[in-house]
Amino acid sequence: MSAAGKAARVRLVGREGCHLCDAAREVIARVCADLGESYDEVSVDEDDELLAAYADEIPVTFVDGRRHDFWRVDEARLRAALGGGATRG
Repeated sequence: MSAAGKAARVRLVGREGCHLCDAAREVIARVCADLGESYDEVSVDEDDELLAAYADEIPVTFVDGRRHDFWRVDEARLRAALGGGATRG
């Protein structure tokens, strides 16, 4: 998750009980841990604007404030967006 004093580069917008959100969270956590990046998570159910904008697309992933993916998170694409290359390592 987000480290104190360091803004999260990745944001996951999802909801509790969402299996796609659980899968996305696993990929995001792994990639961010590998690359030393931070991430945070927001629930669409706690923000009316997010709910209106993304209810049918969750989970939605943002990188550096820009929408990156929805429904599924492609690990190689996320690594590339964070400047970590396409492979684990």
